[in-house]
Amino acid sequence: MADLIKAKILFVEDELSLAEIVKETLELKGFEVIHATNCVSAQILQKKNPANIFVLDVMLPDGDGFSLLKKLRQHYQTPAIFLTSKSLPSDVVSGFESGANDYLKKPFSIEELIVRIKFLIGQIQTTNNEITKYSRVIGDYLFHYPVGILEYKGNNRKLTNRESELLHKLTTHSGNLLKREDLLMEYWGNDDYFSGRSLDVFVTKLRKYLKDDPSIAILNFRGQGYKMIL
Repeated sequence: MADLIKAKILFVEDELSLAEIVKETLELKGFEVIHATNCVSAQILQKKNPANIFVLDVMLPDGDGFSLLKKLRQHYQTPAIFLTSKSLPSDVVSGFESGANDYLKKPFSIEELIVRIKFLIGQIQTTNNEITKYSRVIGDYLFHYPVGILEYKGNNRKLTNRESELLHKLTTHSGNLLKREDLLMEYWGNDDYFSGRSLDVFVTKLRKYLKDDPSIAILNFRGQGYKMIL
């Protein structure tokens, strides 16, 4: 398995003073950082020298990070983190719906950013050839854990680390109510509003991935938590 600190980051930020500090710090920690200041240059740089994680500002001079990620997602399934001062609930939802894996509000701690990057990079260090701890039947699906492969009629979907861990938790406790605050503290480290919205988005994604088998349901008990029915 490759060393996590060798990750290559596409960092898109137009605030040059902030970009310089973040880039320099990440490079001192061993990361390779490709810096872009706008959407157009980001797409060009990614095509020439593909990164294995995106760190994107939302407000950019020629567009926004949400739209940029949607364009990048047409060709790359690279994990992505948004860095932004936008903190309205609609902004958080838009970020995750555009394909983001994580969302960090400005001002932020670079140490926290590094932890989140390492967490996301960890999900792409595995391959389909890696030995799994187990494979679990979920209705018409086969779930390979911990590599996070969801198999349906011969077609494989690679889940993100957080999607895989959340699905593992739900399936191993199927029929039982998993408390919302417990899930948030275990996978997000806090139970604030923004983490709660993130949890809701991830559950929505899992429902979408499992939609081809109507016998599977992830029930939402408002204000309490979630229960998977198989």
